[in-house]
Amino acid sequence: MEKHCLHKGINLGGWLSQYKRYDHQHFGEFITRADIQRIADWGFDHIRLPIDYPMLECDSRPGKLLESGLDYLFGCLKWCEKAGLRVILDLHKAPGYAFDEQESNQLEQSIAYQDRLVRLWSEICSALQAVDEDLLALELLNEVHFKSSAVWNEIAQRILRAIRQIDSKRLILLGGNYFCSVDHLSELVRFDDPELLYKFHFYLPASVTHQKAYWFDGLYEFDQQVGYPGEATGLREFLEKNPQYQERLSEDVDQYFDRVYLLKRLQPAIAFSHSLNQPLHCGEFGVIDKADRQTRINWIRDMVSLFEGNNIGYAYWTYKEMDFGLVDQQGNILDQELIDILVRR
Repeated sequence: MEKHCLHKGINLGGWLSQYKRYDHQHFGEFITRADIQRIADWGFDHIRLPIDYPMLECDSRPGKLLESGLDYLFGCLKWCEKAGLRVILDLHKAPGYAFDEQESNQLEQSIAYQDRLVRLWSEICSALQAVDEDLLALELLNEVHFKSSAVWNEIAQRILRAIRQIDSKRLILLGGNYFCSVDHLSELVRFDDPELLYKFHFYLPASVTHQKAYWFDGLYEFDQQVGYPGEATGLREFLEKNPQYQERLSEDVDQYFDRVYLLKRLQPAIAFSHSLNQPLHCGEFGVIDKADRQTRINWIRDMVSLFEGNNIGYAYWTYKEMDFGLVDQQGNILDQELIDILVRR
């Protein structure tokens, strides 16, 4: 798969990853062949398929891939191949690591979990080796948040070596530390691998994209509507009364959020891309559905324009539900204009 082929994509969050419970009825119904065909018909050219490791192996039998998980994966690949969609397989949660459970993460410190992750990727690559390289790319791990980028660089290098022993030419995506932050791209090792595509996620400013999010400490308590273009009115006063949220939210104080702001915050990715003379990929971006409609439209339109103008492919978060979705639980379209912006119609 050529790096420049991943222009405009969408995530399938909530299906084989971040599911409410391990439920085969859910796995069989949440995403179907009809959804994949509709995504292609809309004009997207790829999907990012997040998958949590329990879909692929049991904690009691690490290293032994589950046939049920492989069935869902191969089924999706067949649907995408028929629909003309490329696929990024994203390991969303790994043994010993989950981006949304920081307090229980052990991967950074545990050699045993690191070994298990490398072994899991070897098993995945062996199972997928026959899949067309132009159909499937691999993403090593979603939103790493380690104390040290050096540790992640070492783990990523181990995984890359293991994959290349099995599959020498498949495209691999790699993001940096601090939840795949644009500001930490420069800390990634520049591996000597021509089939490596660097990536990042972009949800800035958080007071716009995650306003009122129940899982975002500080913004949930702030509980204010923040428009785009616009500013987080009252945020300075809120942080003076709630200093425990200063570290997460102080950068949004007294800022005017518009296209100029977004371009400035995107500069580390643009500079990184120029230094490599290669495209980048933004694997996640979006605005929560608690924002007003015009804010979502304005922010997403500006982001798509900036990506397009700076050699950055993208995958919107997300297709269905999950607070950012383009369709609801029944598959009804929530806003056709958002879809039209994302596919550049």
